[in-house]
Amino acid sequence: MPVDAMLLLLRHGQSEWNAVHRWQGTADSPLTQLGRRQAAETACQLATLDTFDAVFTSSLSRAAVTAAIIGDELSLGRPRPDDRLREAYAGAWEGLTPALIEEGWPGWLDKHRRPGDFESFDAVIDRVLTSLSEISRDVTDNAIRRPARALVVTHSGVIRSLIRQLGGIDDRIPNLGGVWIEASFVGAQARFSLGDLFDPAGIVLSGVDTPGEEPGD
Repeated sequence: MPVDAMLLLLRHGQSEWNAVHRWQGTADSPLTQLGRRQAAETACQLATLDTFDAVFTSSLSRAAVTAAIIGDELSLGRPRPDDRLREAYAGAWEGLTPALIEEGWPGWLDKHRRPGDFESFDAVIDRVLTSLSEISRDVTDNAIRRPARALVVTHSGVIRSLIRQLGGIDDRIPNLGGVWIEASFVGAQARFSLGDLFDPAGIVLSGVDTPGEEPGD
């Protein structure tokens, strides 16, 4: 089946809550200076790849600012925000450190348990796939080449959930790490498959082991 669009899903740069190990979810923690530098350095790497046709982003500022920095460097114009690309809502855990979670929910982190108001895996997948289908159609309809290419700046939990849904190994995603997703259309229906992981080689990494951006179970 021919590939109609290639989507590069990237995690944002280091946020202030990443730096102090607080669970974020949908809380709007801004980028640190390191996070901004990570975005700029990654933009230079992406400039060596084939040109992207457009840039899309989660509406949360840590992703939107990352997308703006990269989009400006690559002359892609203003990033297009989409609420459906936001991180999973972490419910009662938003803003808490692992120590505070362990105090209130002993043993839950080790057992991969989540509070009842944590957004479900299925809910995250449903909204993200709907968004990516629309993005794939948009760039395919408006690009003069095939496959079209879109940059999508989002969150670790979103990326990990999608990798799991598509049959890949769910592992931690560093800031500015990501994955290529291939989109093919059968009529109006988009079908997705996993491509290669994107490794932000050479930039100062952070957040590989920080909490707050993990998929729900």
